[in-house]
Amino acid sequence: MPQEEKRVLTVDKYERGILIHALNDMRTDLIEEARPTDAVDELLLKTIDAPMKKRGKGEDEER
Repeated sequence: MPQEEKRVLTVDKYERGILIHALNDMRTDLIEEARPTDAVDELLLKTIDAPMKKRGKGEDEER
């Protein structure tokens, strides 16, 4: 079985908030439409629980 490809997304505090709010809004819309929310729930929890990486010495402040 092929290994699942994973990606790492680096976001700041503001961007993380946008992601959480957008996913929660999508979840609310799905609930109102009586559609399953499983995939959005999983992604929302991953976003909320994602570990924070502190910037180390020598890392650029710009992206």
